[in-house]
Amino acid sequence: QVQLVEFGGGLVQPGGSLRLSCAASGSILDYPTIGWFRPAPGMERVGVSYIDRDSGRTYYADFVKGRTSISRDNAQKTVYLQIDNLRTEDTALYYCAATESLLVGVPSPSWFTYWGKGTLVTVSP
Repeated sequence: QVQLVEFGGGLVQPGGSLRLSCAASGSILDYPTIGWFRPAPGMERVGVSYIDRDSGRTYYADFVKGRTSISRDNAQKTVYLQIDNLRTEDTALYYCAATESLLVGVPSPSWFTYWGKGTLVTVSP
């Protein structure tokens, strides 16, 4: 069992920044890849970013590439998602999720086993 809890959402103006945190507990060592997702039009959730614990490999969706950085503190079992230059279209509930798979390319939500309840990001003037 793995428990994931997201922190760091809030209200921010366009152009601002937020750092989201995903704190893991339980058997997280069995799930080396942590990803972030958010809802998208016509889709339940779309992958924003992920990071592999062992290789350090990362992925960023095109809509956040260049203004987002994902990192992890393995000792603290926490993954961080820094989003800069936030846009109104970034407004969403952001979920973190864990998978035992080693991923390459665009992530599918179906590959992830455990999910947090989400943290709300609202970007508004």
